[in-house]
Amino acid sequence: GEPLKATQFNGVMDGLVTAAKPGAWLEAAEAIMTTDTFPKLATATALLGKATVRINGFTRSVEASDPDKPLLYVLRGLGLTAAKYGCGLGQCGACTILIEGRATRSCQTTIADVRDRAVTTLEGLGSSSSLHPVQAAFIKEQVPQCGYCTSGMIMSAAALLAEKAKPTEDEVRSALDGNLCRCGTHVRVVRAVMAASGQAG
Repeated sequence: GEPLKATQFNGVMDGLVTAAKPGAWLEAAEAIMTTDTFPKLATATALLGKATVRINGFTRSVEASDPDKPLLYVLRGLGLTAAKYGCGLGQCGACTILIEGRATRSCQTTIADVRDRAVTTLEGLGSSSSLHPVQAAFIKEQVPQCGYCTSGMIMSAAALLAEKAKPTEDEVRSALDGNLCRCGTHVRVVRAVMAASGQAG
């Protein structure tokens, strides 16, 4: 393996100083001192209460001293605030993200559930210069009112279209059944998803 670079070593040592887990710095230091390969660096980092997660195409090391911490809180702590806290029970859909392409409620998903898995939030679905078809359709159909539910709606719709490119209206309604909108924009939501699938009526 490659020798442990000074910058990598220093980064871990900085983490040792602030490690929350009692005794973690001893375990991590031992891991560092017994090898000079990068894989062991990952082990040392894990001992410091960190988890590696792939978020929007980038590998992120996030604080994971509490493995049961909801992913929603972790994402918002990273500045990814499109996923919203709604009910906290996985029943409203405002916090919906994609995990390995599947629509998932981030308030009911722990950081331990997504170690080394691909997570996509609305921020990673498209960009201002290259919108996802569902995002573009939501804008064209003027779907949002207050907008609080919009992120979750878009993520659920994107997951549906990735699985089935030409869904029926009933399939769209079924896929979005768990995404609630207090503003009552569901008719426009369905119309936007159908348009995104190339089936504008």
